[in-house]
Amino acid sequence: MVLILCLVTPALAVEPSEMLKDPALEARAREIGRALRCVVCQNQAIDDSSAEVAHDMRRAVRERLTAGDSDRQVMDFMVARYGDYVLLKPPFKAGTWLLWLGGPLVLLLAGGALLLAARKRRTIATAPAPPLSDEERARVAALLREPSQGR
Repeated sequence: MVLILCLVTPALAVEPSEMLKDPALEARAREIGRALRCVVCQNQAIDDSSAEVAHDMRRAVRERLTAGDSDRQVMDFMVARYGDYVLLKPPFKAGTWLLWLGGPLVLLLAGGALLLAARKRRTIATAPAPPLSDEERARVAALLREPSQGR
């Protein structure tokens, strides 16, 4: 079973009809395709996705390469069209800081909240009970005397 799963490669999402005749251009297209995120899939490269939009994105990459664009120009075109989100490794800048720091920030906030809740719980558990009022002491004494009087 594990062997079968190892043999399955998601790169088969690139259809033969999409492949370029020139092996060098196709290799460049594959390299770019592994760096671009499918905009409808969860963290999946366009080369690995069988979504229709990924197909369109792969076609656009190959069209740009065939037109003579450099790899950088193709990447810039895709970022201009879809935004920094299309990059599987977006640059760290003002517009993408949330992508980079969002996960660790949520983890730190959750850890801080758990720490505060644990401290509050410990404080409540270890806090001494307030002393009994005179009325409460008299009631406790009466309750303690009742069972012995009934026997």
